[in-house]
Amino acid sequence: MSEKHIDELSGVETTGHEWDGIRELNNPMPRWWLWTFYATVIWAIFYTIAYPAWPMITRATTGVLGYSSRADVQTELAAAEAAKGAYVEAVTAKSVGEILADDNLRQFATSAGAAAFKVNCVQCHGSGAQGSPGFPNLNDDEWLWGGSIDQIYQTISHGVRFAGDEETHASEMPAFAEVLEPQQINEVAAYVASLSGKAETPDLVPAGAQVFADNCAACHGDDAKGNKELGAPDLSDAIALYASDQAAIAQQVRQPKHGVMPAWGARLGDVKVKELAVFVHSLGGGS
Repeated sequence: MSEKHIDELSGVETTGHEWDGIRELNNPMPRWWLWTFYATVIWAIFYTIAYPAWPMITRATTGVLGYSSRADVQTELAAAEAAKGAYVEAVTAKSVGEILADDNLRQFATSAGAAAFKVNCVQCHGSGAQGSPGFPNLNDDEWLWGGSIDQIYQTISHGVRFAGDEETHASEMPAFAEVLEPQQINEVAAYVASLSGKAETPDLVPAGAQVFADNCAACHGDDAKGNKELGAPDLSDAIALYASDQAAIAQQVRQPKHGVMPAWGARLGDVKVKELAVFVHSLGGGS
């Protein structure tokens, strides 16, 4: 660091700093900048007195004005609840069919149902309701228990094979390993796979058709189109809840898997169930 001296050209004292022969002038800060800085310091002091600011051991200082951002949030939430109160009352009073018939109410219920779906349903059905093995895709028109608005409402409200709800969907497929011979299971699996063009052993299909007629048609129908009253799936398309290859079909025949869905009516209340039903119906509701 060089010694301070007076710059010959400007007549200003230098700070004593020098870089490559260039000395730094010791010019004072502009007055307007200093007064602005002092004003902000004074403003900060008064602000921390008026509003919550200083952290303490268990809480922050509250400020003499008593302002609370949490109270503001609560006020806004209360206002939002009051604004939608009329719609909630209408949803409470009307059936899901009547809600669908009212455009404004349907839009409200769909939006509210979408929010409820993200909280309660995405864990199984996925964020886009696309499902996964064992959990139905709700975007298509394939429904185990029916896709009308009333049927969807019933399923969501009372669940599937849910213990403790007398109105839950409760049918189950027998374990045919205890009924059919291994060869018969392979034959009927080949027949079912052939319905969607996936038979790996076509020579077994004719015999499998007879096994199906004798043991499976009672629930799935002679045409294998299923029965929504029993929750028996349509086997004639390529949509499968678990897997659709021939080996997976054979395993399902031997020892079927039975999914469980909670009865959301008891958990969420009738209004939320109606909103969920309207939302799900908007994704792919159909017969």
